[in-house]
Amino acid sequence: MSKDDTGGKSAKDTHYANLRRAHRDQKRERGEIPTPKDDRRRKPAEGWKPPTLAPDQVYLYGLHTVRAALDNPERKIIKLSVSLNAAQRLELPDFSTLPYPVETVLPSDLDKVLGADAIHQGVMLETRPLPVRRLEALKDSPLLLVLDQVTDPHNVGAIMRSAVAFNAGAVITTQRHSPTESGVLAKTASGALELIPYVQITNLSDALEELHKLGFVTIGLDSEGPAPLEGTLSGQRIALVMGAEGKGLRQKTRATCKALARLDMPGAIKSLNVSNAAAIALYATHRHLFG
Repeated sequence: MSKDDTGGKSAKDTHYANLRRAHRDQKRERGEIPTPKDDRRRKPAEGWKPPTLAPDQVYLYGLHTVRAALDNPERKIIKLSVSLNAAQRLELPDFSTLPYPVETVLPSDLDKVLGADAIHQGVMLETRPLPVRRLEALKDSPLLLVLDQVTDPHNVGAIMRSAVAFNAGAVITTQRHSPTESGVLAKTASGALELIPYVQITNLSDALEELHKLGFVTIGLDSEGPAPLEGTLSGQRIALVMGAEGKGLRQKTRATCKALARLDMPGAIKSLNVSNAAAIALYATHRHLFG
């Protein structure tokens, strides 16, 4: 077959086009480039409402997010809904060989479930939540990250990515005033939700005291901290504690931490988004622990 017989594209052209598209998709999943707007899909369906999910039901979506979930042996899968194009990009085998049900759908079918604003890329995974983790199981992790009522799932997802990048043992947060495991959180985390325990506890102060008993030095990040973080780091097990944007750490949390520290910023801007601040603090702490 000639090049003209395939609309001017050779097999080699198609191969490299697929590689470029996959590379762009990965960068969009990581938030490195914006997702182009599609006004045809951004119009919400009339009368659309978010699906009502049971406590043991989670919808994940997006190519990178779903691929990471499929590769996670701890993830219990209920059903995969996927377009033929997305199935090819996920490199799925014959559906009959998979150990879970697969439904072939159109992207518009997923819009009706997830809403037109969800960048699902033609794939949705219905799963059970990941197994509950206990603090005791983290005793051998040298670095933990604790969040004090950080409510935005986009921030928490970005923080999880940084935590995985710097080899933290877990992200710990409260059951109340914190995002639960969800499609939005998983999509922003871009696969990190499958790679690091997301531990939700009832009482943060009690959890910090338990971490102290496990040998962790807890350091609260506070803009009014008495010393820079670099000069506060000590010990071989450290739990960094980050507060929500605006209000920061709660008073009880501040009082329970072993130390408070600040991130010194020499420029004109003296405050950062909590996910950016977490990345810097994780970098500094990782250097202290591992050189």
